[in-house]
Amino acid sequence: MNESIPPITLPPAQNPVLEGEWLQLRLHRWLDEEFIPEPVNQKIAQRAAQIFVRQRMEGENDLGSLVIAIVTEMQSFDFSKSFYGEFAIANAVSDLLLESLGIDKCCGQ
Repeated sequence: MNESIPPITLPPAQNPVLEGEWLQLRLHRWLDEEFIPEPVNQKIAQRAAQIFVRQRMEGENDLGSLVIAIVTEMQSFDFSKSFYGEFAIANAVSDLLLESLGIDKCCGQ
């Protein structure tokens, strides 16, 4: 029998704005390092962080729900000047958050 992967829950937000600033800096760095630095990377990181902060301020702690919110809301972002899309951004946010929690993104442990 296959066991389901338990949901990953972030600790309740103590300072969502500070979390958003951290996420924006880390995501921007990741975007620049993954391919090439592009001016649009700052805007992508800023928008993803805004979505994240709003979700956290609304009490969202479930990582899966945060990722879905980022994918959904980033669909309206103009990625035409970027190598990335909404799924890559949401996955990167997830990886950065897992790393910050000390969870291996490969195996969930």
